[in-house]
Amino acid sequence: MPPGQRRRRLLHIPLFRLLAINLALGLGMAVVLVGGLLALDPFGLRHLIFSDRSPGVAIGLLLGSFFVTFGSTAMGTAIMALGRGDDDDEPRGGTRVHARVKVRRR
Repeated sequence: MPPGQRRRRLLHIPLFRLLAINLALGLGMAVVLVGGLLALDPFGLRHLIFSDRSPGVAIGLLLGSFFVTFGSTAMGTAIMALGRGDDDDEPRGGTRVHARVKVRRR
């Protein structure tokens, strides 16, 4: 089976498609955050990174760590939200009863 056909088969699996989309969203969030950190330059971070001999390593490590963090968070949130339906917005539990409490003055 050719590799292109294998990829198309994987995209037809709903769970794989859900995870791939959310992993891509996590990558986008990581790129935006690293770009924002480099643009805003908090505490001289951009100057520190670009004054090194190999700034690509520092940017790669920063981007990779944010990618793992945000990608796994987005995928985990998507999996946790799978069980929720549209009718789950109403409150659950019993009826509310006001409790009377006697308080003594000193």
